[in-house]
Amino acid sequence: MNESVRPARPHQKLLDDGRTVREVVTYTRRGSRLDTKQQRAWDAYAEEWVIPDEAVDEPGFSLDSWFGREAPLIVDIGGGVGEATAVLAAARPAYDILALEVWRPGVAESLARVGAAGATNVRFCSVDALWTLEHLVAPESVSEFWTFFPDPWHKTRHHKRRLVTPTNARMIAERLHAGGTWRLATDWVEYAEQMVEVLGAEPLLSGGVVDRWEERPVTKFERKGLAKDRVITDLLYRRR
Repeated sequence: MNESVRPARPHQKLLDDGRTVREVVTYTRRGSRLDTKQQRAWDAYAEEWVIPDEAVDEPGFSLDSWFGREAPLIVDIGGGVGEATAVLAAARPAYDILALEVWRPGVAESLARVGAAGATNVRFCSVDALWTLEHLVAPESVSEFWTFFPDPWHKTRHHKRRLVTPTNARMIAERLHAGGTWRLATDWVEYAEQMVEVLGAEPLLSGGVVDRWEERPVTKFERKGLAKDRVITDLLYRRR
């Protein structure tokens, strides 16, 4: 394949013998139907703030063109309904925030929250996060990653779907510029232990478990975890 041609988006991978296999992804796509409130937010903001999946296939695609400026980049992986995204983005107007979320109703909810917060610096993309980071985000170009409460895929047979694995950690670390940070949080103790093990073994990163990041708002999801007596673990790693 011509190296100038961007590889096809997930979820098919071509093997050397010509067969195709479905790739392992770190999420599942849930329902896409929007309620009335979500549809209003989508109609109001999506044209300007949502990057269509097919847009990334266009020759010359660049994230800067969607933000309309060049600014330090923060990537929010799996922001859900945008409770944290909106608050944190509004407090950082000098940064571009790329929010990666595959659940369409979640994107619509996020649009409403970001709009209400007066943040105009967020762009949403629903293409697989790992593919997006590998093919659309340049190495050493990201100031910070946020990964708050990623799916723990708690069944052992599903651990391969987790976002934090050695391979993914290396790729994400390579996207950070020197001194850039990766903030994570989880309410699943076993996943927190895996994060510490995997990220602690990545030579490009240094860090570990930290006190709760005060700027991160307590979301509905986090409150549910606390109500079930789950331990919330915050982690911070920095690119060497």
